[in-house]
Amino acid sequence: MTEPAQPDDSYLRSVAAATEKAVATAEPIRSEFSGASEALLADTERWVTEHAEDLLALSHDLHAHPEEAFAEHRSVGQVAELLRRHGREAEVGVGGLDTALRASAGSGGPHVAVLAEYDALPGIGHGCGHNIICSAGVGAFLAAVGAVERTGGRVSLLGTPAEEGGGGKEHLARAGLFDDVDAVVMLHPFSHDIATHPFLGRRQVEIVFHGIAAHASAQPFMGRNALDAAVACYQGIAALRQHMPSTDRVHGVITDGGKRPNVVPDRAALLFYARSPEPGSLQDLASRIESIAEGAAMTTGCGVELRWDHNPAYLPIRHNEALAARWVRHQRARGRTSLPRGVVPEYLTGSTDLGNISYRLPSIHPMIGLGDPNLSLHTEEFAAAAASEAGDAAVLDGASGLAMTAVDYLADETLRHAVQKEFQSEGGPLDVPNYFT
Repeated sequence: MTEPAQPDDSYLRSVAAATEKAVATAEPIRSEFSGASEALLADTERWVTEHAEDLLALSHDLHAHPEEAFAEHRSVGQVAELLRRHGREAEVGVGGLDTALRASAGSGGPHVAVLAEYDALPGIGHGCGHNIICSAGVGAFLAAVGAVERTGGRVSLLGTPAEEGGGGKEHLARAGLFDDVDAVVMLHPFSHDIATHPFLGRRQVEIVFHGIAAHASAQPFMGRNALDAAVACYQGIAALRQHMPSTDRVHGVITDGGKRPNVVPDRAALLFYARSPEPGSLQDLASRIESIAEGAAMTTGCGVELRWDHNPAYLPIRHNEALAARWVRHQRARGRTSLPRGVVPEYLTGSTDLGNISYRLPSIHPMIGLGDPNLSLHTEEFAAAAASEAGDAAVLDGASGLAMTAVDYLADETLRHAVQKEFQSEGGPLDVPNYFT
């Protein structure tokens, strides 16, 4: 057996060197708004410091007991128990999802929601650091609760299952859980601290070709080869890559190629992900994939089915810069420098269902660094970092930053107006459920 050729890492090393220089010279992000009073922010941050042990215990517990999408029963139970110990009852099983959670404080006025993810990856566990996302979100909510009595308005915690492919946030949005929310804050661990890192929209399609079976030796002319159609489709999509914008991604696998070599396959199937940074360009990419599949079917005399988005499509993230700048200010006080967009290469990214919420209402999704610029999401190395000292620091810094950003939003009417004005200037809310229909 020969071994696969190992990829050369010279390009990655050159990117890392260029990124290091860009990070060192990046212009800091400033906020022009006052936010909440310094006394109120200090009280909010103090809550996180005083209850750090509880938040880190939750993070480590989730990390040690990873649960996959829609099966996060133990995880959501641990969140509900921590909330209960701090005097907050949570509803579990909201929005038609058994592992979704909601807790709230305050009434009337502006309403900001903190989001928590807690699903893990198969085989890798928390290789995306959702234990950090969850623990920081829970801490941010509880820290902000004490401020609500002084600012007015409401703060909620929404536990959102199945970010890893299941589209939990979209399910909850369609169930109405975001209908009375005015702004959303959450974070994601990463290799760097970044205020507004782009995430790509993503659609998935199963392409099924239907042919006619025949004996591959005696009467091959009586068959119509579905595998040939699948191969032609795969090659056609590979050729498409030369003509896509450099920001787009398309990648797939053949999931069914027939059963025996001496039978012309009457069924073959592929599964593809298509990604793009804008809703419109994602729609165009999907249309081009459909044309390739239909052409492959016509070439081989096969039929074809395109089954789009078994789980909800993911839109790219629309960042709210005014709100993100408040996060940057509070992270600076914690010793972190949140970089502006474009300093770290933007192709180092994936997709998230937070994008769907960000086209409904103002949202932030800053990245919080784990201290290693070479870390890559969805790896065993990232999973290890998510339970390290750097991961613990991200939980506490993140909880403080999200909490104070939420309190700023509730306390500062001028900030709220700017957040909403920016959202409207970007196009306002999108009809997400019907966008691709």
